[in-house]
Parts: sequence; C-alpha cells; structure tokens
Amino acid sequence: MFSSLWPHLNERDRRLVAAACARAMGRGGVSTVSRSAGLSRPTIIKAVSELDEEPLPPGRVRREGAGRRSATEADPGLERALDALVEPDSRGDPESPLRWTVKSTRQLASALSGAGHPASPSTVRALLYQLGYSLQSNAKVLEGAQHPDRNAQFGYINEQVRRHLRRGEPVVSVDAKKKELIGSYKNAGAEWRPAKAPRKVNTYDFIDKEAGKAIPYGVYDVKLNRGFVSVGTDANTAAFAVATLRSWWAVEGARAYAKARRLLICADAGGSNGYRVRLWKTELARFADEEGISVTVCHFPPGTSKWNKVEHRLFSAISTNWKGQPLTSHEVVVNLIGATTNRGGLTVTAQLDRGSYPTKIVNVQVSASSMSRLNGEQRIWPDVNRPTGTSRQTTTCSPSMSCTSPCCPWR
Repeated sequence: MFSSLWPHLNERDRRLVAAACARAMGRGGVSTVSRSAGLSRPTIIKAVSELDEEPLPPGRVRREGAGRRSATEADPGLERALDALVEPDSRGDPESPLRWTVKSTRQLASALSGAGHPASPSTVRALLYQLGYSLQSNAKVLEGAQHPDRNAQFGYINEQVRRHLRRGEPVVSVDAKKKELIGSYKNAGAEWRPAKAPRKVNTYDFIDKEAGKAIPYGVYDVKLNRGFVSVGTDANTAAFAVATLRSWWAVEGARAYAKARRLLICADAGGSNGYRVRLWKTELARFADEEGISVTVCHFPPGTSKWNKVEHRLFSAISTNWKGQPLTSHEVVVNLIGATTNRGGLTVTAQLDRGSYPTKIVNVQVSASSMSRLNGEQRIWPDVNRPTGTSRQTTTCSPSMSCTSPCCPWR
C-alpha cells in the first residue's frame, strides 16, 4: 500500500500517514509501519506527536527554522577561511599550509578542519562555487613586450593576402608540423573500441632507429581550403621545405592557378623557413626561376606562429583525425593525413618524401656574395620583439619580384 501511495505525497504527508496508521494499529504499530513503509522508528514516533500539533501554513513541509543549518550558518567564519586558503597571497596568510601544495577539495577540507572549521570535501566544493571559483587551467595569453606597430604588422600581411586573392593569385601558409615517432607509440586522444580492449603500445617512447621519424611539412591554400603535406623521413631543412612547395605547385598549384604569375607565402619567423635562413632564400630563388613566377614571402613576427593559418586550418584537423592512432609506419602517417577533412570542406593531399636533405648546409656555406646575386629584393627591418638597435630582422621579397613594395609586416 505504502509503495503505491508514496509517489503522490510530500515528505510531511508521508510521515503523517505513517503516524496515523501506527496510532490506529495500537501496540506494535510503530514497528510494523516502519517495516512496511521503509521509514525509521524515530521518524514515525516523532510524526505521531505532530498529529496533535497545529497544521502548517499551506505550501510548507517543515516548521520555519527546522532542519539542519547550513555550514556557513553554523560556522560564520568558514567562507573567509576557505577564501584565504585558496588565494593565500592576496587574501590570507602567505605562510598558509596550502601555499605550495595542490588545492584539492580534500586538502582544503583537511586544512580547514585543522584550523577549527570542520568541513567535508563536498561542502568545500559547494562553497567554492558559491564564492565564484571554478576549476581552470593556465591561460597562455601573456606575450611579453609588444612593438607599438604590432597591429600594423598584421594589417600589412592581411592586405597583402587580400590583394593577391583579388587578383586570383595563390596564397599559401606553410610550416612544419611536430616530428612524430614511427612505431607502436601512444598517440594523444581516444577512439571507440570494444570495452576493455585498448590498443597496446610501447611503455616508453624510445626512438626506433630503423623506423625513424615522420616529418610533416604542410602547404595550406588559403583560397581553396586545401592542404598539401609532404611526410619527410630525413630532416626538416629549408631544402625540404622548398621541395614541398615544388611538389605542391606541380601537383595542385600550377593547375589551379594556371594564369597566375605571383605566389604569396606566409611563414613563421623561424625554423626551416625562417627569415634568416639563407638556404631558404636561395632555394626559393631557384624555385621561382624554374617556374617563372614571382614569389613573395611574408614572415610573421617572432612569437606569433599561432596566427599562421596552416596551424589552425590544417595541422589541428590532422591531429584530430589521427587521435588515438599509433603511427606505426610512414605509410600510415600519409594515409591518415590524406584522409583528413572537416565540416568546413577541408581536403588534404599527402605524399611520402624519402629524399635526403643534409643538415650541414648552413648559412656560412651560402655566402653573402651568392645572396647578392639573387634575382630579387631583400630589405632589413627592426626586430619587433627587441629594443631598437639590438637586432635586425630580414624579410625577403623573393626572386623575380617585380613589385616595389617590400614584403614586410612592420613596414
């Protein structure tokens, strides 16, 4: 009877019904109703006395002031003590017991209890939310000193991109992705698999010298939303970077932009395509002369690689596509990259490049005299991340360049 009746009654009505039944049954009624209704004997005994009290106002289940007091009512100093533990530098004692330890709810509850403010971890969690706290990771937003013309730098790059796109000329963003170990190594992320049957991979990430590494270098076509990635097996050098550009132009660029005579490349300030890498400039000169096109390179200021479109338009999609997949061979890497797509319509072409790219060809071996003979224009501009006069940064307008504007983001 009670089980079918309880869903229709509130807390007080259940107690009163159980008490009325127990009183009607007489001796032993409390124990009998307790077993049948699932209520404790003290609850029923207390409810029997409530039968003789004045009815409560409509809508109330308990008398005003009844029930357990909240933790902050029982201990008015609890919130202030908790706030001081969470932020000891600004609100509390710098010598707080949790100054140099993890601030978990269990640790906070233990520290509060030791200071005379007993509280459970669940109470601490609820109070933290009431005080406006939440679990947050570090935010990577501090970039150090910024040049006063920083916005103008990016504005110049954007204008160069818009100008080339209006003329129907290709604009690509290039960079090298993180090198990946080849073999049965853990790859970040998770995939759907039968329960309790994860892929088994190596415990330690010691490189397999025979399998080596995969070195993806990407070319992202801004207009067509297409990616082209060469997966190298040797080294990430300027020669490898330009070889990827050559392959992209031969496979896709020349066909998609048959009438174009200019190419704009947006690149980071460092790495194999860095603004100071002479081999990058000489290889670009050779590429431009071979194809008969003018190549312009716009380097992003140092420390701003996250704004390079290849990072968040291509590489992020690749990382999402192969999450949880061990990269067991170079062919697996190529296939996973080539199958990458997203809801924005991205398509990717991937190829394996087993060419040799020696790392000993340094700037010293590419002489200043050979640089001066390049059919192009080079201009030097202040390094925006250092005080004036302490460093100089070169941005290159590469071979066969016929325009008079320097490709410089801080012109």
